[in-house]
Amino acid sequence: MKLLKYSLAFLFGVGTLTSCMDNLDVVNPNQQTTATFGNTVDDLEECVIAAYNHMRMEGSYARVGYTIDACRGDEVWNSSQVWYMEFDDFTVLVTGDIAWWPWREWYYTINVCNFILSRVGEDNSQLSENLRRIKGQALFIRGLSYYNLAGYYQNPPLITSYDTYSSLDGLYGTNSTYDEVLDQVEADFQQAMELLPSRDTGGEWAGGRATCGSAAGFYARTLMVRHKFSEALTVLEDIISGRYGTYRLMDNYGDNFREGSAYENNEESLFEIQFLDYASQGTDDEWTPVNTSPNATQGSAIESNFAPGDFGGWADLSATNWLYDLFKSERTINGTLDPRLYWTLGTYEADWEGFEYGNVAYTQPITASDTIRTNNSYGGIPVAKYTNLRTGLYSTVVTGLHDGINVRLMRYSDVLLRAAECENEVNGPTQRAINWINEVRGRVDLPDLQLADFNTADKLFEQIANVERPKEFGCEYGRGFDLIRWGFFYDAGRLQQMKEHSVVRITNDPSKVMLPVDYSNIGSDPELKSGFDTYVQGHEFLPIQQTLTNKNPSLQGNSANYSTDNSSYFRDNGWTVRPVVDLNN
Repeated sequence: MKLLKYSLAFLFGVGTLTSCMDNLDVVNPNQQTTATFGNTVDDLEECVIAAYNHMRMEGSYARVGYTIDACRGDEVWNSSQVWYMEFDDFTVLVTGDIAWWPWREWYYTINVCNFILSRVGEDNSQLSENLRRIKGQALFIRGLSYYNLAGYYQNPPLITSYDTYSSLDGLYGTNSTYDEVLDQVEADFQQAMELLPSRDTGGEWAGGRATCGSAAGFYARTLMVRHKFSEALTVLEDIISGRYGTYRLMDNYGDNFREGSAYENNEESLFEIQFLDYASQGTDDEWTPVNTSPNATQGSAIESNFAPGDFGGWADLSATNWLYDLFKSERTINGTLDPRLYWTLGTYEADWEGFEYGNVAYTQPITASDTIRTNNSYGGIPVAKYTNLRTGLYSTVVTGLHDGINVRLMRYSDVLLRAAECENEVNGPTQRAINWINEVRGRVDLPDLQLADFNTADKLFEQIANVERPKEFGCEYGRGFDLIRWGFFYDAGRLQQMKEHSVVRITNDPSKVMLPVDYSNIGSDPELKSGFDTYVQGHEFLPIQQTLTNKNPSLQGNSANYSTDNSSYFRDNGWTVRPVVDLNN
């Protein structure tokens, strides 16, 4: 009887408590939660915008997430000898700071995408056109997020379900393999290709958004990471034929590096990051996902890292002499310099008198006797891309997140050169591969290549990898990713070549900046340096930072944490590193 009384008392208490809690269960209409938000198309559209927003933070594409990869290539070096030095030298420590910022940004983005995908459902046939577009964008952005995470960190945790975040076991994910992550990236891009409209059918909606062409381009790019050249070639052929929208090369190469509606989201662009033009920006810099503001400038800081110190830039990064010499080694059919040099590097050239904005740095005229210092201490060749050095718009850099030039992540010229590369890998060398290369060269009036001059696939690959791509994409994001997928870190000849490409002169004397450099003198000339000299196996990737492994007991390091050799993975897949070829013979 006593037990029954206690039981009744307990049940009465629970009932009273429940009744009281029901009365207090009032929803705050001004606060969004996962229970009240995400149930309408408008809600999910807001989430899509949030995902795009995270792609233009400091660790994604507004600065560090973009420039780290440029720095780990052989076209760019850390001329300030601070800030990016560890990336230039492949000596990133696990106790560093900025090396985890891309991780932070991309997982923020993935979280938003996973929420969207948890609300739209798995059956695509039941989706309205609006929901198809929402889902397609979420898949594209998540695929791009993991593409970056795998390319930087090798084996990050793969989290694809929003329900995962409901428990610590799920939230503290374990490492996935490189292949597992890239399998998911391929799947996300492939499904996005099916869900998204083309830029043609998308019309005004497609301006600045991911389309099926964007997804197809990145799908092909991902396939090439694991040497799936036949599959990638099919996708690239479809893009060229117009299956995923109409693309063409802009007549003026420079139109890809200006701000304004007349140039951005143009017919050459498969996908670009949207930054507000300077005149239309807010006032508050917006550096991280936890430091946002309705008055944000919504520009990028790439200009601040690239631009000369004399014009207000931070002058952290400069171009290597190899890239400059490469441009200077070949003339157009009219006997002039390749105009891509003008838009890539900020040097004085006689050819630029009367060309575009002429020999200027921002709005200041420069002469043959002037030396534009990229850094006040160490010199270097200024990078003009994604800065206003050649646009004539501003007299100086507005330091911070104020550069309004959209970052073109994938252009049609990349499709053509990748198609040529895949064709060469599958069937090469062939006239079809040569034709695609010549289409890109023809835009800047360079003479056509002749198939007869390329008797082996190795030789044509050398032309694509170390002539055509550097000239077209010099100092842009993506070169570091290419060096990894080509296996250049796993071959003694290629590693030596990268050392020679990246040797630079560190000097306080401005007159010496443009002097020729020779890697063979690096031991006897204290002014010479090559970042690849300090490369240690496994460090082609960034280490997973200790701040992350301390917080997540399930997370392990990668090859850069333990300095382990990745060449066995590369060769066990049957891939080969193409040998260095002398193009002059």
